[in-house]
Amino acid sequence: MHRMIQLRTYAFLDNLQPQLAAHIGTTSRGFLPVAGVASLWVEIAPGISIHRLLDSALKATHVQPATIAVERAFGVLEVHHNDQGEVRQAGAAILSGIEHQESDRMKPRIVSSQIIRSIESYHVQLINRTRYGSMILPGQSLFILETEPAAYSVLAANEAEKAARITLVDVTPVGAFGRLYLAGPEAEVDAAAEAAERALRGVEGVERSS
Repeated sequence: MHRMIQLRTYAFLDNLQPQLAAHIGTTSRGFLPVAGVASLWVEIAPGISIHRLLDSALKATHVQPATIAVERAFGVLEVHHNDQGEVRQAGAAILSGIEHQESDRMKPRIVSSQIIRSIESYHVQLINRTRYGSMILPGQSLFILETEPAAYSVLAANEAEKAARITLVDVTPVGAFGRLYLAGPEAEVDAAAEAAERALRGVEGVERSS
């Protein structure tokens, strides 16, 4: 029965970056992480089973959960701790609970990727009305990335922030597709986009069936 659960995302972040940690704080209702902690994001289908997996992780370790979400088809959780070993142990408990290995996760797919150069003022105003991160400013470049499964957008955001001096505008790790919005000077956005896509291409996993 446990093998019927699909492991869509399994993403370990060794060092949560400051802007991403702050963004999680604006969108989560759990125990909010701070910069520098290790973080684990897990996404499964069917979604409702995510509650049982979080229970397993909390009983086995001292990790703290920032978020748990169940939408139409998928469930997502995040747990974190200062000690990477605690987070990895939590991951092991989750994998054991669904009788999977990390290699059984889906390999992320880049659904779309684009950079808009020197974004216009009215466009900026529309984006800023709906974002949960920092504001984008007129004239900056905007990088938009869509991923499948959705929770891999967090991995892309974290690696992009490591690589360049950018502004994290928004990241959505729940739903059919994950979305990431980054802004900044053109060269910095180019470097961030390259790092984000490289991180996703480097994830080993099962190819999505057509």
